[in-house]
Amino acid sequence: MLNIRRLSANEAGFREELDQLLAWETVSNRSVNDIVNEVCARVRSEGDAALLEYTAKFDRMQLASGAELEISKERLQAALQNIPAAQREALEVSAQRVRDYHERQVQSSWTYEEADGTMLGQQVTPLDSVGLYVPGGKAAYPSSVIMNAIPAKVAGVEKLIMVVPTPDGEVNEMVLAAAAICDVDAVFTLGGAQAIAALAYGTETVPAVDKIVGPGNIFVATAKRLVFGTVGIDMIAGPSEILVYCDGKTDPDWIAVDLFSQAEHDEDAQSILVTQDAEFADKVHASMTKLIETMPRKAIIETALRDRGAIIVVDNEAQAIEMINLIAPEHLELSVDDPKALLPKIRHAGAIFMGRYTAEALGDYCAGPNHVLPTSRTARFSSPLGVYDFQKRSSLIMCSAEGANYLGKIAGELADGEGLQAHAASARYRVTD
Repeated sequence: MLNIRRLSANEAGFREELDQLLAWETVSNRSVNDIVNEVCARVRSEGDAALLEYTAKFDRMQLASGAELEISKERLQAALQNIPAAQREALEVSAQRVRDYHERQVQSSWTYEEADGTMLGQQVTPLDSVGLYVPGGKAAYPSSVIMNAIPAKVAGVEKLIMVVPTPDGEVNEMVLAAAAICDVDAVFTLGGAQAIAALAYGTETVPAVDKIVGPGNIFVATAKRLVFGTVGIDMIAGPSEILVYCDGKTDPDWIAVDLFSQAEHDEDAQSILVTQDAEFADKVHASMTKLIETMPRKAIIETALRDRGAIIVVDNEAQAIEMINLIAPEHLELSVDDPKALLPKIRHAGAIFMGRYTAEALGDYCAGPNHVLPTSRTARFSSPLGVYDFQKRSSLIMCSAEGANYLGKIAGELADGEGLQAHAASARYRVTD
């Protein structure tokens, strides 16, 4: 049988074992930090010269100048024209569905006027520029381009700069085609911490941006953490996660493959099944044992399930809901008769996939909602990437003479209480009675 831990929510020591299972250390080790600190410092001080050196060292590409880092718009369009028609159609359908969904997230400016004529409100404006990191080389993540670029474009971001590593000159055509579909403004063949530093600080060739989004390895994540403050970042993401809650009535083969879908990301990914039907848990385990032999990424899946996977048997639905909110999964499947009835009870989850026919993989690619989601229990306080991440808000205050007279007295009292006399004087200079 496939090796995956089996837990009962009522066993002694369950909570301690669950805590250990969920624990994930996202802090980089000292050697990674040292490398990233050096790379970022050199890119900041030396610009393109450092980028060319690191590109030669890490990606084994010898370039004569920074200008050679950029991929032309014509090259992006050529990729779009040359990929197979079925791939192009899939990218275009996905992009349109993601655009349709995210257009509903756009926040507008608003104001209201008080009785004395004072106007208050909020002005919503897009970020000027955003950098998008896309993993490259043998890995193909055109879906990452779509999920990160389209919300930025819908928000009205004027300049979207994409970086993608091309080790040994290996370029993924679908990634370039996705950049063309999403109308990315510029693409550079850069990866690793040096790409993040270039986006944060700018070089002779790569423009500095206001925010950096997109997934990457430990060096990319560490660099994003380092440059935060100089620029904004989306999040520091951990390994992919899925929690499936099933009442025992779904085809166990479906559930098994859904659990595989996240376990195949990497050996640290986490797949958890929660059910109150112990017999069904056995069936899913049997299905996993059978179907694992059909998976090309079998070794990765087996390691992930052995080290971080679990089948948890609970007493009832209430205990299952308690488990969901405790785990706060990145992806949550509610494979039950009436998933909508459970929604008011679900407080913590990145994305919720409802019903027996809604595979999590649909959300990864083409359903419409964003696949950039909070991991490692951060769904307790974080949200999926969205248009709102590419907009910022400015408060609006415009006092009438009557409003300044009234508010000045109140502000003066509060400022006096804090010992800030200049504040008090500033407020009272406009008081007329």
